[in-house]
Amino acid sequence: MCLYAEKPYKQHYVCVPCRVAFKRHPGTDGHRCPRCSQPMVCAGRDFAAPRRRDSKAWTVVAAVLDAGLRYEGRDPCGCGKDPTFRPRTRAQVRARRIAAARTGTPLADMLGRVDPQTPA
Repeated sequence: MCLYAEKPYKQHYVCVPCRVAFKRHPGTDGHRCPRCSQPMVCAGRDFAAPRRRDSKAWTVVAAVLDAGLRYEGRDPCGCGKDPTFRPRTRAQVRARRIAAARTGTPLADMLGRVDPQTPA
């Protein structure tokens, strides 16, 4: 059964400098942060925002979003059972950056792997 195909779900939009996240329906003009008026980044349907005071977790979120990844835990239609991996700590991001530099793999591909040492 397609979870996301039945009705339009809201997506998470994030402003990393302000450390805020809101659920909004996708729009054609984009969404702006209510605090700083900068464009917000779409983080996906399955994003779980860290607390505002947790600066370490927000640096991980910024690294994942800067790499062009989104927090889509399942397939776009919602049928998939296995959530995709995203790093949760700065140590995981650091290990994947080092592995990407050594192997020449794009950082976005390396951030999506559970183990940075295994080949794709």
